[in-house]
Amino acid sequence: MEYGFKRNFTCLGRWRRGWCASAKKSLLSNHTLKPLVPTLFLLVLVIYGLGDKLRNFVLDIFVPQYHYPYAVALSLAQVLISILFLNLLHVLGLVPLKPYSKSMGERVLVPSICSSTHAVLSMWAKAGSSYAGLFPLMLPLLPMVTMGFSFSQKLSSSPSMEISVLMSILGGTSFVITASQGLPSVDLLEYMYAPLDIILHSLSLTWLAKVSEAERHHSPDAQASIFDIYYTQLVNQSWLLGLLWLLHPHSPWQVLTHSSWQSLLFHGYLHAILLLGMALNFLVGMSALCVSPLAAALLHSARQVSQPFLQLM
Repeated sequence: MEYGFKRNFTCLGRWRRGWCASAKKSLLSNHTLKPLVPTLFLLVLVIYGLGDKLRNFVLDIFVPQYHYPYAVALSLAQVLISILFLNLLHVLGLVPLKPYSKSMGERVLVPSICSSTHAVLSMWAKAGSSYAGLFPLMLPLLPMVTMGFSFSQKLSSSPSMEISVLMSILGGTSFVITASQGLPSVDLLEYMYAPLDIILHSLSLTWLAKVSEAERHHSPDAQASIFDIYYTQLVNQSWLLGLLWLLHPHSPWQVLTHSSWQSLLFHGYLHAILLLGMALNFLVGMSALCVSPLAAALLHSARQVSQPFLQLM
């Protein structure tokens, strides 16, 4: 009986490990479901855009009202909640997770560093007034930079030449239209941070996809699932952001003592920001691992790419 349980559990783990690839393959091969793929992707884009808009709205209220511009602390808390959520799904038997692997941790170290830096820079921009400047202006260029890294890494999920040209035209046109409308006063740091944020984010997405593609060449028993890769990256990020928080001028003691823990509204705003951020990052990460880095970049930047065209209509 014990052997049968172990066998069933192993088969279940293998089935879940290949769920993403098989689901993607069946969607693209099934003639009945194939027309639904653009609709499903559009639905995910709308949900992501609404979630991102809601998180920015809550941040615009939370940061000035409670004087809480602690980007590193917020980024670390978001990563820790993501780790807790994945472990909870694992305990419930919904997501198979292997223990943290040192070899996998080394393979996703580069995207972990890039994602940690991107998280802090993005949170710094959204927690301050910088998200009305160069950061949203540069975001339409994310798909173009991601395509460049995809081609340089020779990923099998690299887009075709026709799609690359189309995305470049859309992103470049959106960038030009937004820039021509003028910008408010721009902090000098934004001229360095905004391009760096785009480069690091695109590099993180392409590197994750590269690790995922390499795992598919392994045997099913030795193969790490997309959840294992994403979980390992989160663990790496928690260490990196924790170390950065200890070295940051906004020390843990300062952040904890300047928080309004007695206010229920403070807890509500904080949990909304962290949970929405966790869900949005999960969607982007799964898009890069399951579909392609370009799909993840489009998901993250679709609202900024389409906004100038919608304003012209």
